[in-house]
Amino acid sequence: MNRRNFLFAAGACLALPALGREAEKLPPKRLVAIHVPLGMMPYYFFPKTGESSSPYLDLLSSHGNYITTFAGLSHPGVDGNHHAGQCFLSGAPHPGQPTFRNTLSLDQFLAEKIGNDTRFPSLAISVRQGEHYADSIAVSHSGVILPAETSAERLYRRLFVAGTPEEKAATMRRIAAGGSILDLLLEKTKQLARNSDAQDRGRIDQYFESIRELETRLQRNLAWENRPKPTVDYPMPKDIADANEVIARSRLMFDLIRLALQTDSTRVVTLSLSTFSVVPHVAGVKNETHGLTHHGNEPDKIAELRKIEEAQLSVFAEMLAAFRDTRETGGNLLDRTQVLYGSCLGNANSHSNQNLPILLAGGGFRHGQHLTFDPVNNTPLANLYVNMLQNFGVETDKFSTSTGALRGLHS
Repeated sequence: MNRRNFLFAAGACLALPALGREAEKLPPKRLVAIHVPLGMMPYYFFPKTGESSSPYLDLLSSHGNYITTFAGLSHPGVDGNHHAGQCFLSGAPHPGQPTFRNTLSLDQFLAEKIGNDTRFPSLAISVRQGEHYADSIAVSHSGVILPAETSAERLYRRLFVAGTPEEKAATMRRIAAGGSILDLLLEKTKQLARNSDAQDRGRIDQYFESIRELETRLQRNLAWENRPKPTVDYPMPKDIADANEVIARSRLMFDLIRLALQTDSTRVVTLSLSTFSVVPHVAGVKNETHGLTHHGNEPDKIAELRKIEEAQLSVFAEMLAAFRDTRETGGNLLDRTQVLYGSCLGNANSHSNQNLPILLAGGGFRHGQHLTFDPVNNTPLANLYVNMLQNFGVETDKFSTSTGALRGLHS
């Protein structure tokens, strides 16, 4: 065999296994983190001693082999009642203090690791349109809360609707204009920093970090602008104007999250299921949710609040079912997607930030169990985040206030 024929044959032999591996390649791993700012009543969520389920967990029983629940977890130092919501994925301490500065959230840390191959490194979504600090749980390197998308129609357009040539040209101009504005801001801020004291320079440094993060996003937007968007067999949704329709809004956002993951438009999603200042359209509910969480153990208020929380968990169960029904190479969408569901309020009635209601679904963990830790001296919730990062292949034993990974979770 001459040299040319040998190289040709060798190339063919090497190519065939590569094609086979590509055909068998598993889908990417993903994360969906869902925060319920007003929590869940603990005596309906946590199983009683010696039991494996509870009234709320019974609503998820059809997904039992895909779910692990936890008791005795919290974020050390994260206090401030409702203020704690913004720290659900960061664990930054003392959010209620005037000098508080948030830290990088789990989703954004992970987006830096796995988000570079998707149009959107991460998506922040909320079912409520407002300016409450718990309406988004995504936090940047500089401690800035990333704004959440509240419009299902806008989100659908961002994900799946290709702009006209004129719209694309206008977008490119906006991107270029954004870069010019950032250049101007950086120059003026540098001038200001030279004449500032140490405390103000710290704030300016945080501002610098925010600008650098924006620059990175502008560059990514520029790179993706001319790439075609995926097509889906799902009609353009209409926004639900009634703010009290939080369950219907949740269902709509769950559908769009599934489509975003299925089309690999993103691999990291956060969602806030906020019900502040609304009276949810749930049968038997007449009062605003936040007021009901301060029920003072009045049976009528507890009964109403339970209906709301059960409705939220029921639509969440629908989402898990849709993930399981979405088939892909090697299994279904839930097999490769970690879904975190919980709250930074352990008991909203007393504004407690201890013993948080937390569950983790999917992602290939060893599920079908309830893991209990010390209810008084809680284990850091960030320990669970270490497990989740390791599941993604991130080599780390530390995140935020973690002291290691939780035992009994990995398969």
